[in-house]
Amino acid sequence: MRYGHFDDESREYVITTPHTPYPWINYLGSQEFFSLISHQGAGYSFYRDAKMRRLTRYRYNTTPSEAGGRWFYVNDGGDVWTPSWLPVKADLDHFETRHGLGYTSISGERNGIRVDTLHFVPVDETAEVQRVTVTNTSDVVKTITLFSYVEFCLWNAQDDQTNYQRNLSIGEVEVEPESPHGSAIYHRTEYRERRDHYAVYGVNARAAGFDTDRDTFVGDWNGLGEAAVPRAGASAGSVASGWYPIGSHSLALELAPGESRTHTFVLGYVENPQDEKWADDAHQVVNKERAHALLGRFATTEQTDAAFERLRQYWTDLLSTYSVRSSDEKLDRMVNIWNQYQCMVTFNMSRSASFFETGIGRGMGFRDSNQDLLGFVHLIPERARERIIDIASTQFADGSAYHQYQPLTKRGNNDIGSGFNDDPLWLIAGVAAYVKETGDVSILDEPVPFDNEPGSEVPLFEHLTRSFRFTVEHRGPHGLPLIGRADWNDCLNLNCFSDVPGESFQTTENQAGGVAESVFIAAQFVLYGAEYAELAERRGRPDVAAEARDAVAEMREAVLAHGWDGRWFLRAYDFYGNKIGSDEHDEGKIWIEPQGFAVMAGIGVGEGPHDAAAPAVQALDAVNEMLATEHGMVLQYPAYTTYRIEMGEVSTYPPGYKENGGIFCHNNPWVIIGETVLGRGARAFDYYKRITPAYREDISDVHKLEPYVYAQMIAGKEAVRHGEAKNSWLTGTAAWNFVTASQYLLGVRPGWDGLVVDPQIGPDVPEFTVTRVARGATYEITVTNSGTEGARAALEVDGVAIEGNEVPYAPAGATVKVTARL
Repeated sequence: MRYGHFDDESREYVITTPHTPYPWINYLGSQEFFSLISHQGAGYSFYRDAKMRRLTRYRYNTTPSEAGGRWFYVNDGGDVWTPSWLPVKADLDHFETRHGLGYTSISGERNGIRVDTLHFVPVDETAEVQRVTVTNTSDVVKTITLFSYVEFCLWNAQDDQTNYQRNLSIGEVEVEPESPHGSAIYHRTEYRERRDHYAVYGVNARAAGFDTDRDTFVGDWNGLGEAAVPRAGASAGSVASGWYPIGSHSLALELAPGESRTHTFVLGYVENPQDEKWADDAHQVVNKERAHALLGRFATTEQTDAAFERLRQYWTDLLSTYSVRSSDEKLDRMVNIWNQYQCMVTFNMSRSASFFETGIGRGMGFRDSNQDLLGFVHLIPERARERIIDIASTQFADGSAYHQYQPLTKRGNNDIGSGFNDDPLWLIAGVAAYVKETGDVSILDEPVPFDNEPGSEVPLFEHLTRSFRFTVEHRGPHGLPLIGRADWNDCLNLNCFSDVPGESFQTTENQAGGVAESVFIAAQFVLYGAEYAELAERRGRPDVAAEARDAVAEMREAVLAHGWDGRWFLRAYDFYGNKIGSDEHDEGKIWIEPQGFAVMAGIGVGEGPHDAAAPAVQALDAVNEMLATEHGMVLQYPAYTTYRIEMGEVSTYPPGYKENGGIFCHNNPWVIIGETVLGRGARAFDYYKRITPAYREDISDVHKLEPYVYAQMIAGKEAVRHGEAKNSWLTGTAAWNFVTASQYLLGVRPGWDGLVVDPQIGPDVPEFTVTRVARGATYEITVTNSGTEGARAALEVDGVAIEGNEVPYAPAGATVKVTARL
């Protein structure tokens, strides 16, 4: 069942009913100010840090599931309704939400009044702009009152939800009924003590009234759906003092038949220098100069429309680096629009703020952010460079890393967990991707501190060396890397042994003397150790490169000698030296991660797709036999049915969910890429379609989450609700699936000295054209694809046949025509 449709020309997903299976959301903002908004207007806004600079309040785990947002109420002669359906839930004659790139429009109509609201965060602004157009679609004059509503958060979102004995006494506002550009409400809680920032909610018209006290607006014992002020038809003029500050303006509108009226509301964040905080010597009146300037930039509809057009152009320019034209519209829309868009949202948010992540529990992941780079480095290489420096600056001198760091301070945070031994190698992956994309080897000489300690700066390449050496120097009895607290799978905790209810697997002290080893990290080392060696070579250190290649070869042999179970790769060795992921076991026989990553790294590949004796072929055949389902590949099989104290959190989930036999969409791409390495493009593309949202749109009643962005997890074949997704938007799935589709299925990826063209997509897409901008040159790549298993493309560059699959980089500004036939 569908709940809407794609509008590819407008680059929008159109939702035609408020009754989706779950809130379907979008993200507004691309720099410092961000908003989450559902198709019914729910969500929240923040400046830079969703925990420390939260502007508006949202409540998780409530019913209905959307509790907090920006809403507009209409009182039409006593008939009160909301065009977003929530929170009043009055029946609408028409409803439509359009989620676009950095904006959302919500339209609702009832009894001859239509309200169209456009929400967006303009480029270079710290504000959410709401353009509201009210139209009389009836044949009689309409006199209505429109009420806006936002509920302010008291800045620290965690403290806001817990410290009520203090917080219910500190709320403060200022009201400016006649601001220079209309009316404005200022949320100034804690401003007169340590804060240098406040929020403003203004409208570009003289309001008929206002409210800033939630209890007055809602009324005793009411919910937002029964709010008293909209039902009364007039604002109460309440001024919050403690309790719950809100922002609400009312506008009285008289509309002739067919007449429309447009107004702009602005929810903004403003900072003042310490010596400019106040407008008076008594320090009682907030300095509103910057707020007035902000509101002035949206004082007219023309200004608002111009800002919106600039935002649309921003996204057009951003997504022009990579595009495909094929006969498969779902492939095209994911590659050209939604997958790249999700990669950019994930760049901005990491894993911190969604309808599944509260924005208060975690910061930026060291591992996460490096993997995310793979999906956006081609879009914003200069910001990718900054992100790499930020990440590397939190690394420890021994090469290990904080697992997460805070986005506002850029400081590491051990309170959330540490000691994940895959973390260091992801830095090599991120830097290698950046250098291949840009050719900028100067980044390797950039001075970068350890643990952000001044005076500890060394060249970035030294950080990579510490990452590499950390793995070499932390190996176990089989020569495989020690897993530490965990590896990529945070829930495989082989040194924890937790038997205390509620104890964190991520921060519990590991048991001493552990020799638990990870085959996944070993495969990761083979892949990214080779990248490190290439970077060393290009930095003029052939001796370091040779030493690194020897270490990689040694690890490759260790994987084949001690990480092979006979039909697939083992997952790990536990604290006691016992195998994990072996056919010897009745549960957890085979795990997806080492199968995909080992083949990606070229371990055991043999002579190609028909080499039945090759470990890589056997491993991926076992994946197809045991892990593949119609909804994607499960993480391991069979799932665990009892708690295994020696394995940790992975066995705490019910079978079929999350890491215990769930379909973790993040690691499905590793198998898909592995299949392209073998030359089995048809199976690779089939796997891709099973988890990619556009191909799942018709089963939205099963999938439940947005059909335009990837989810982290889909319930596995042993789950109660197989095929149901959870945790959409902020997942490494976005980056890895874009890498999979663009670089391996379509086969166009940056190499060290040229653009690699090596498509492997099977017969379902017989022809396609990729346009790729790389290092300032534009490559137009036309592929004629037989889909023959194992076939590799023969290339012509500007009409001349070349050997191999790497098209040399052309000068910036050049256009290169490439044809590929296979």
